[in-house]
Amino acid sequence: MQMGKTPLQSSLFLTVLSLFLQLIPGLADTSSTSAKSHSSGISNRVRVLIVCLGILASVGFCYVLFKIWQKKKREEQQARLLKLFEEDDDLEVELGIRD
Repeated sequence: MQMGKTPLQSSLFLTVLSLFLQLIPGLADTSSTSAKSHSSGISNRVRVLIVCLGILASVGFCYVLFKIWQKKKREEQQARLLKLFEEDDDLEVELGIRD
């Protein structure tokens, strides 16, 4: 009984898909204006390049921030460890175990 609904669903899906693809810039068929499409193709390439460079710069910036955070965290842990050993030395002197 569902055999009758399947072609309707698939045609509806294809219609929605084709409308969606027309909304994405650069995928629409604009072959009627060849000179305009050539210049817009270059501008689309420039936009894509700028977006890719922006994403790459953002990832690089996040990586640098992560490395700075790691270094700061490591220094805090080392300082905490040194402080722990300094307190042990003070405790030994107070108890008279060590001069």
